Amino acid sequence: MAKTAKKKTSAKKAAAKKPATGKTLPLFTIGYEQAKPHAVLNELERAKIDTLVDVRAVAASRRPGFSKRQLAAALDEAGITYVHLQKLGTPAEGRQAARAGDRATLERIYDKHIKKPEPQAQLDELAGLIGSHKRIALLCYCRDPKTCHRSRIVANLKGRVRVKVEDLIPPLF
Repeated sequence: MAKTAKKKTSAKKAAAKKPATGKTLPLFTIGYEQAKPHAVLNELERAKIDTLVDVRAVAASRRPGFSKRQLAAALDEAGITYVHLQKLGTPAEGRQAARAGDRATLERIYDKHIKKPEPQAQLDELAGLIGSHKRIALLCYCRDPKTCHRSRIVANLKGRVRVKVEDLIPPLF
């Protein structure tokens, strides 16, 4: 019995990781490190973003304008929908590794985290948002998308939906 259950589970996992087919859809990412709120908002408007998906585990910031309520209010004024997918954020130990500049540990921790049921459900939710043909941008703190967990989210999305990623880099003001 245990082997049969394992085979069914493995088959479900394999089906979930099957490469996405269909039209390639745009997906944007943006980090607010070293940027002012108006610079981030201008970049989102320039890219015609419909929905900003906050992928921070903790949607609070010491930087004025980037905490959840302030950010959502500014986006609403600009006609941009705000969605917080908290479970796609980096766990505390991963954030600690990122602050220490330990990219390998961050990736190891995040790759383990993203396999859990709640992050998987939010990946499905994100894939649905992208599939709705809205212009979606993922937001996190890190300015450089290559050193941020956003790149790991994108890697995990590619099995669900075909995306062409454009990283938005707001100017420093």
